[in-house]
Amino acid sequence: MKNFNKNYLAKCIYTLFFLVVATPIFASELLVGTSTVDITPPLPVSLDGQMRLRVAEEVETPLTASVVALENIKGTESQTSIWVAMELVVITDKLKEMILDAVKQKIPGIDSEKIIINATHTHTGPTTREGNFILPNGITTIDETLNFLTEKVVLAISQAWDSREPGSVSWGIGQSKLATNRRAVYYDGSSRMYGKTDLPEFRGLEGVEDHDVNLLFFWDATDKLLATVINVACPAQEVEGRSSINADFWHPVRETLREKLGEELVVLGWIGAAGDQSPHLMFGNQAEDRMLKLRNLDRLEELARRIVTTVLDVYQVIENDRYKDVELIHEVKRVKLPKRWVTLEAVNEAKRTISDLEKLDEETKLRQYRLLKWHGALLERYEKQSQNPDETYDVDIHLVKLGDVVICTNPFELFTEYGIRIKARSKALQTFVVQLVGGGTYLPTMEAVRGGHYSAIIQSTEVGPEGGDILVEETVRGIHQLWEN
Repeated sequence: MKNFNKNYLAKCIYTLFFLVVATPIFASELLVGTSTVDITPPLPVSLDGQMRLRVAEEVETPLTASVVALENIKGTESQTSIWVAMELVVITDKLKEMILDAVKQKIPGIDSEKIIINATHTHTGPTTREGNFILPNGITTIDETLNFLTEKVVLAISQAWDSREPGSVSWGIGQSKLATNRRAVYYDGSSRMYGKTDLPEFRGLEGVEDHDVNLLFFWDATDKLLATVINVACPAQEVEGRSSINADFWHPVRETLREKLGEELVVLGWIGAAGDQSPHLMFGNQAEDRMLKLRNLDRLEELARRIVTTVLDVYQVIENDRYKDVELIHEVKRVKLPKRWVTLEAVNEAKRTISDLEKLDEETKLRQYRLLKWHGALLERYEKQSQNPDETYDVDIHLVKLGDVVICTNPFELFTEYGIRIKARSKALQTFVVQLVGGGTYLPTMEAVRGGHYSAIIQSTEVGPEGGDILVEETVRGIHQLWEN
């Protein structure tokens, strides 16, 4: 019996040894490709981001699309993820479909579902939304702009995909004060975007702020820095009112980092949840202006200085903490959100506004065309709601696990509270929340809806706080599933 037990034990050990040795163990390999392309459209061109028509006839700084293409190879399997940051206000459904359709036709090796296209919310970029303005003759049309952007971005994706080679990634986090909550709250319970704060009735700012700067750095096999991804909860709209092409603070950030870290560096900008945030100050302007004067900088240059300072600080800490064998998982999740209910009271108010606008002279009415369309769209929504009260607002969210970090997207101008809730509950070491991967209507909080005004009223939104709660839950659930699997 003792001999039998010894023999049996020896066989078990031998079998286990054989299985361990004979079973192939594949280390994963990360391939990285990058590219940048100029997407400055032909002039003159209409600009997006304001209620009034602006026509740009000059370029202050070029606009870019930056691409990072990743492939993770493990044995015979591979996972891909491609990120495209465009210096535009939003990514319309039509533009996204045009780009993805062209990728399918011209680059068959790419899984187009695994492409994330985000906007930096630059208000001095070309108009890509149809029907907002009546465009004068002689300027670049919307279709011409969309075709131009599609051609440029598909070229950049192709270049990044073809250039991928073994590389590594680092991640880190810093903090920098870039944005301020832009909704002032008053003692009567009302709120106002960019409301006055030097009043006795001013009670405070409505929501939380997020000053995290989440960073990724990508390297090639020779340890050359290829790209950095910068995730800040601050839209690029410091110079939003100008009538010229301008990439806002991303241009000086990119130029300065290339001086410091390499002239071919690709800088990809991600805007975090920042629907109620802005780089514009709500108070303390005089003290800020004094500091700008002493530094001999304008406000745009100061914002860039803060970002660059944080990037370089984190870079020095993590530059030797690089990972080649990292897990990459990219999933796309369709989420059905309830549409915000259009009330009869809101409809009647919109009708009154439209009636007042219709009484204006033709020249003034032309200038107010987008405002007319804005309120008119609410009446159309009310009719659709009457016919189909249970219609949902369907969105795709991307969830990307890269080593210890996760990237999660949404198509909205998402109020910051929702982003903080996602990051606080995430199982990842570091969580990148990326908004404006889509058309970009506001998604306000309950407090904002109660306070009212632009960005929280029904005309500004397709989805309300109930949908925001569902978006958070579905995103967090998706992140947890990535880690559990």
